[in-house]
Amino acid sequence: MIVGYARVSTDGQTLDAQRATLKAAGVERTYAEKISGAKTNRRQLQVAIEALGVGDVLLVTRLDRLARSTRDLLNVLATISEKGAGFKSLADAWADTTTAHGRLMLTVLGGLAEFERDLIKARTAEGRKREAGEALAEIGRSYNVSHSIISRL
Repeated sequence: MIVGYARVSTDGQTLDAQRATLKAAGVERTYAEKISGAKTNRRQLQVAIEALGVGDVLLVTRLDRLARSTRDLLNVLATISEKGAGFKSLADAWADTTTAHGRLMLTVLGGLAEFERDLIKARTAEGRKREAGEALAEIGRSYNVSHSIISRL
């Protein structure tokens, strides 16, 4: 069985296009909700995963409909895998855990995304540390702007 999951973030958005795309792809039952992808406790996603059996597939129109963070993505995919089911994204052909190649691609890309996030955190922490230890005038000089501009940021 192919189970669909559709999600939009705000009430102003519609689920119609995702539902139609999933139906055209052979989805038998679609679970849908209006909730931020950053939230990990999404009731309809949980119900969709609970509906999966061995050999079933959870299908989404795009990967970002399922998860917004690498950690969340990997957690959801692990839960799907534990049920003996697979996952596919229509817009992201490489995101297909029903094939060995797809599982490899998701693992590698998940690792790269996590690495990038760690780099961003490190750069941000370095910037905060620098700003905390320097006078506004010194920071302004390093960016060739006045200290008053720095103080407004």
